[in-house]
Amino acid sequence: MFNRSRDKRSESGITLVATNCEFVGDVHFSDQLLVNGIVKGNIYAQTGSKAVVTVSEKGRVKGEIRVPNVVINGKVYGDIWSDKHVELAGKAEVRGNVYYDLIEMVMGSCVDGNLVHLKEGRRDNKSTETGSNEEQRQADQEARKPAMVSSVKSKSA
Repeated sequence: MFNRSRDKRSESGITLVATNCEFVGDVHFSDQLLVNGIVKGNIYAQTGSKAVVTVSEKGRVKGEIRVPNVVINGKVYGDIWSDKHVELAGKAEVRGNVYYDLIEMVMGSCVDGNLVHLKEGRRDNKSTETGSNEEQRQADQEARKPAMVSSVKSKSA
């Protein structure tokens, strides 16, 4: 009755949180997520994958984003962790830290927090690697040195 090949979940697609939708809870996805509405929770995708989350101009996220590729043109209230690429478009407003490997910021985007360059995709200090706590702490501090920003333009009210 059911086709077994459809049950493998290998099909790609776009998940949409529509403008008239408010999602409460954590979101785990593997391909593309488009947020036009509100997500009150964390957004996760597998490290190193091709997953992309896009928060449109009308989109809002109140939680942490941990996705390899992130495109923001709306508002994010929480930290952003990306081991690949972050794009902050002209209407992006981030209230939290942005941890990135590669970042693009368009004039008009706003970050109320730190921009932190990650070395070799290191994502957080909860590593399961072996070694002393002191060595791990030093490695984490080195990976989170603040990025140098050559030009910042703030918006006045």
